[in-house]
Amino acid sequence: MKFNLRIILFTALLVIIATISKILFASKIEWSGFSPIIAISLFSGMIVKDKGKSFLYPLIALLLSDVIIEVLYRTGNFAFQGLYSYQWLNYGFLLFSVLIGWILKGKNYARIFSGALAAPTVFFLISNLTVWLGHGGYGRPGTFEGLLECYGDGLPFYKHSIAATLIYLPAVILSYNAIMKRNYSLVLA
Repeated sequence: MKFNLRIILFTALLVIIATISKILFASKIEWSGFSPIIAISLFSGMIVKDKGKSFLYPLIALLLSDVIIEVLYRTGNFAFQGLYSYQWLNYGFLLFSVLIGWILKGKNYARIFSGALAAPTVFFLISNLTVWLGHGGYGRPGTFEGLLECYGDGLPFYKHSIAATLIYLPAVILSYNAIMKRNYSLVLA
């Protein structure tokens, strides 16, 4: 991946999409989990050939959007913090989506659709397990039933993350192809 103006433009677009989505959806409980970050992570794993650099798009988009939200929060213009304790766990969990992208590569619609289902599912399973292990979710007991209750608590977020990934992943792929390759296909060539 060569560093050039198109890469800067595309990266800026990802940060803008992530930030606007957080502003529009994150503070509304009925939309919680509706974010482009899993799609960006999955896409990055699919497209960036240098595996070490494939983590950059999601980390840059997430970190910069979180910093912008933090500034808005500190100035009284947003409901909650952009930067918080345990946030690094979410960053780490999103990197599993990059790994799924490595495997699927996005060369056809079936792989793109599979990734759009697999990445939010893996994030949901790992993040809710960690919440339950760390502090019992919403006071859930440390039993198998408590784990299932914790997963049940996360279902609205999961539903929204699948919907968001199904919407944002094609949009990110189209944007990438338009900016970087000047074509308008929904698969990665």
